[in-house]
Amino acid sequence: MKIDGLHLLLTYECNLQCDHCFVWGSPWQSGTMTLQNIADILRQGRDLGTVEWIYFEGGESFLHYAVLQSAVKRAADLGFQVGIVSNGYWATDVDVAVTCLRPFAGLIQDLSISSDLYHWNEKLRQQTKNAVAAAEQLGIPVEYIRIAQPEAADAASSIGQIPAGESAVVFRGRAAEKLAARVDHRPWEQFTECPYEDLREPGRVHVDPFGNVHICQGISLGNLFQRPLRDIAESYDPDLFPVIGPLLKGGPAELVRYYDLSCNQKYADACHLCCAARSQMRDRFPDVLTPDQMYGVCNVTR
Repeated sequence: MKIDGLHLLLTYECNLQCDHCFVWGSPWQSGTMTLQNIADILRQGRDLGTVEWIYFEGGESFLHYAVLQSAVKRAADLGFQVGIVSNGYWATDVDVAVTCLRPFAGLIQDLSISSDLYHWNEKLRQQTKNAVAAAEQLGIPVEYIRIAQPEAADAASSIGQIPAGESAVVFRGRAAEKLAARVDHRPWEQFTECPYEDLREPGRVHVDPFGNVHICQGISLGNLFQRPLRDIAESYDPDLFPVIGPLLKGGPAELVRYYDLSCNQKYADACHLCCAARSQMRDRFPDVLTPDQMYGVCNVTR
């Protein structure tokens, strides 16, 4: 497996608790990278020899601003192209946004700002406009991430990376619980492939604060704090890997059949069925279907 991008989930913590969130981000989530964690991950990415991009994501990456600033500089100094994903909550006006972004000028090649009805009460909030204006003033490439409401029939689907424009919601993470009821469901037997992730050659993987290397949120290929990333990548055999092998053979429907799982008759999409199936399998594969944060069990609500 060739990995050209590492997306670091700097923290599971977020100032928001969006209904569509893959990672169950919220103000009450736990798990944040230390500078030592980040240095270790970046070193392993450099040693791999194929990694070009480093992204810092969350949760909300700007909640741990000092860590983010140091991490971005370290990644840039190592020669990586660097991106940041944020909801832009910090851009209360353009001058404040410029102050927040100035340390990243010349160091990052992409700033992706999430702005839609999940994050705020309008699709393009003033904070988003401020962040974009500040980035343009500083010469930082910037783009929006906008996820459509479930009922939007014309939103573009994504494979791996989120495309430009408004993207369709996928029903995994919190979305499987909060949003799936808002769309028509189809028989579970129809979901015979994974339409959103390249499970054989993903290109990019996500690394969480605990060292889990996610090929898809909640499916870990291994822990790079316990086993080198190079070994994880070189030994990866998708057809023999638990969970992934059946998914490649016949999608979430095959996962249900292969492991003799219970399921409802209909689901919103393949991710919805996959999430339901994987939740039943965590005791069988605790090192693969991890951590708890990705399954919402550590998400404490008021």
